[in-house]
Amino acid sequence: MSNVLISKSSTDLWDLALGQQYIDPQNIQTAIEEEVANSDLDFRTRLLLRDAISALRSVIGEVRVEQWLDKSVQAKRIRFIEGSPLGEVGFPSLVHRIMDSTKSETVKQLLRELGLLVEKPTRLVIGGAIALILIDAISRHTEDINVVDEVPEEIRSRHALLENLSRRYGLHLTHFQSHYLPSGWDRRIQFFGNFGQLQVYLIDPSDIFLGKLFSKREKDRDDLRSMLPAFDKTELTERLKETTSTLQQEPGIREAGERNWYILFGEALPL
Repeated sequence: MSNVLISKSSTDLWDLALGQQYIDPQNIQTAIEEEVANSDLDFRTRLLLRDAISALRSVIGEVRVEQWLDKSVQAKRIRFIEGSPLGEVGFPSLVHRIMDSTKSETVKQLLRELGLLVEKPTRLVIGGAIALILIDAISRHTEDINVVDEVPEEIRSRHALLENLSRRYGLHLTHFQSHYLPSGWDRRIQFFGNFGQLQVYLIDPSDIFLGKLFSKREKDRDDLRSMLPAFDKTELTERLKETTSTLQQEPGIREAGERNWYILFGEALPL
């Protein structure tokens, strides 16, 4: 598998607020506790703390916030800062970026249950964000387990089973077309594990990135921005030159790649 740089979850409050597109509630709770432990907090930091706590209440609800504070050794100081008269909201985007991230263990549990219920050995090749979440390359929320080309008949014909799993796990199996992946992608897939009757393989992370690079969708562009810290630019550039010449010949595809590469790196798409 590609030499993906594992993107460790930051516990620095300013890193989360200014550097991450998606913020997991548990990460920002930890960051708040670590920050309020400092004895000297300037006004901007206290404002950020106040807004982060307020955003948590709006996103995850009063009950979960109070459960967290009941267990926190910093609860008294957190409540004091939250109630301080600091003026208008200074960090309005926080409320839109805090969301529960999809946990790799949740995906594995679904795969285990599904693998026990299918009746014969079945191969799944997974791409998209879930493939990156499973190797801890990114941390964000998604509800789609993207399978290459099509969900196998043994699984897609089990409508009641899939509906039940989707309702209980908050995840559902979908598919995407492999012709939007770099050439040779099928030679770079990696075996991830056996889950009952399921043999699960993952698309190479750099191939996932480059597939999204040549997408016109804003959603994929946002994914690229979220994924970028987990990748090495030199390796991406080499893979881009070696594997995307055919992909770029499709109408509008190269233009999308040029636009997205410029947004990410501020330079022209390498030839």
